[in-house]
Amino acid sequence: MLHANSTSRTNWAALESRSEENIDYSDIPPLTDDFFERATLRIPADQAHNLVQLDPDVKQWFQAQGEQYKTLINNVLRQYIERNKTQRQA
Repeated sequence: MLHANSTSRTNWAALESRSEENIDYSDIPPLTDDFFERATLRIPADQAHNLVQLDPDVKQWFQAQGEQYKTLINNVLRQYIERNKTQRQA
């Protein structure tokens, strides 16, 4: 396993310049129904706490505000917390 400060030895430029036709998939087993029935979604612990379900229209509104919409969502939630701290602690 590579550590966060490790440097990748992958030649990304060479990979990106490759076309789909030049990739050999013959050693990859087929993805069968059995595979998907037994598969488990694994989300790294440091990312799992960042998953939030949003209604589609709410997400669309925030996305329409610009590229930094995730930061905007965080800021809105933080303001809500700050304004309601005393109500929850009482």
